[in-house]
Amino acid sequence: MSIDKINFNKLYKKQKQNSTFKPKSVHEWNKKAPSISKRIHKSIYNEELLKLIDFNGCETFLDVGCGVGNISLLIADKFKKVYALDFSEVMLETVAKEAKKRNIDNIQTIHLSWEDEWKNVPKADIILASRSMEVSDMKDALKKLNEKANKRVYLTYKVGGSFISDDILNFIGKQINKKPDFIYTVNILYQMGIMPTINYIKSEGRKKQYDNEDSFIKSIIWSLGELSQKQLLLLKKYYHSKLKNKEKEDSDFVCWAVIHWDKKSAPCL
Repeated sequence: MSIDKINFNKLYKKQKQNSTFKPKSVHEWNKKAPSISKRIHKSIYNEELLKLIDFNGCETFLDVGCGVGNISLLIADKFKKVYALDFSEVMLETVAKEAKKRNIDNIQTIHLSWEDEWKNVPKADIILASRSMEVSDMKDALKKLNEKANKRVYLTYKVGGSFISDDILNFIGKQINKKPDFIYTVNILYQMGIMPTINYIKSEGRKKQYDNEDSFIKSIIWSLGELSQKQLLLLKKYYHSKLKNKEKEDSDFVCWAVIHWDKKSAPCL
């Protein structure tokens, strides 16, 4: 079968629908905002991502799915205007408060989702969707990013199809249906006539993020949903046997694909 006849967006939607990892509601993200803000601003992920972004000749920046602003706040001094877009009003309130605390006055928040009409979203020289591409329709989302970009688009997507390591899943005896991997995004872009550049960066894994049993277990439930009593007991055992009072492993990282294209060379097929 020719690759041109494969509908990668349809395959993406099917696997997304069947995945164990279900979309979170705006209410769930609103509740999660404070805990995210406490730990996400200092991360190896932020450092590695920013090394890959070409800021040259750019005056405006659109951060799609900005969350608590861990990227927008870091790059604000490089631009005349930064637009921070998210569907969680609490996330945006957190961005505004942190910007005020840091005396940053060029960030404008935009309260919209991927599914909303983007007619009034400003175009920007650089568009970034950082860890925010858990969308129901990947092709539609990519079109929106490309249409709003004057010069460059960057997005990141989790490598491997799971937010939980195999080590943890095997320990608690949990089988999952993985979410679509980043390669779906690459193939959909290819069929759109865009040949992106792909790099890989790290973010801290769960072993590095959580320092107590309760926060660790809540983070697993956030990703997997409700667990059985046996699985919860095994999670507690995992924490105490592998995490508590032990050195955090240097190998405990999550891998992300950074997918990038220049607008001027996007339709290159």
